[in-house]
Amino acid sequence: MKKLLFFIIFCLCFSTGYAQSGKVLESLKFESEVVDYPVAYSVYLPPDYESSNRSYPVLYLLHGYSDDETGWIQFGEANSIADRGIIAGDFPPCIIVMPDGKVSWYINSADGKDRWEDMFIQEFIPFVEQKYRIRQKKEFRAIAGLSMGGNGALLLAMKHTDLFSSCVAMSAGTFTDEEILANDKYDHYFGSIYGAKKENAVSEHWKANSPLHLLDTVDKLKLNSVRWYIDCGDDDFLYKGNAALHVKMKDLGIQHEFRVRNGGHEWSYWRTGLFDGLQFISAKFRR
Repeated sequence: MKKLLFFIIFCLCFSTGYAQSGKVLESLKFESEVVDYPVAYSVYLPPDYESSNRSYPVLYLLHGYSDDETGWIQFGEANSIADRGIIAGDFPPCIIVMPDGKVSWYINSADGKDRWEDMFIQEFIPFVEQKYRIRQKKEFRAIAGLSMGGNGALLLAMKHTDLFSSCVAMSAGTFTDEEILANDKYDHYFGSIYGAKKENAVSEHWKANSPLHLLDTVDKLKLNSVRWYIDCGDDDFLYKGNAALHVKMKDLGIQHEFRVRNGGHEWSYWRTGLFDGLQFISAKFRR
């Protein structure tokens, strides 16, 4: 009798735990007409997605340089972090979409051959928000990322302030002009996307896709319609660009949160950062 009771309790606990886990659909394919390659993406669906008919807020979560659409699940444990926060009530259920940005820096390349940004804005977002039960309003749409993806989240939110209510940038790959001009590996990391390096000044394509320059060109009222969260470790090699963003946004009167925590450019830092970022984003999702 005791064994039977134990077995029943075990089954109930197992089924409850299972029911409280979200679902991951990994490395799906989107066939684009804007770019000449299929775009891979992964999706996290919250625990009650398949047992309800409701629609959900959405977070577009961008990976770092040389990673892909699986990074935030494999190394970032985004699904486990989301499950834990949703179950505890730290933030409401939401859908998380993780596209493969390759090494595009999430922009259109200078030569026009890879229009990743056009694909994402014109095709991918509408496709995803028709395929899944997503609330298709700015207040229910957020964007976040780490490193290259943090920079991508910033520039996409700045260029498309009508689309995103919140932006969370972790260890953003944002560089000052001085850093770029002094970078002896520019051709390797940026040349094919931003164009040839100039000797004494950054290119116009660089300026058009740099968060630091976009702060000068985008209407301040539009910038303040987005909630900004910038997070960079005290041992991160990208500290200069992130600090410069904070200073410039402060001087321009752009409301934002700026966090410097103990840590470097590493997954242990971004896992805790994602939890904090989801809490920040949820202020718009839940009111």
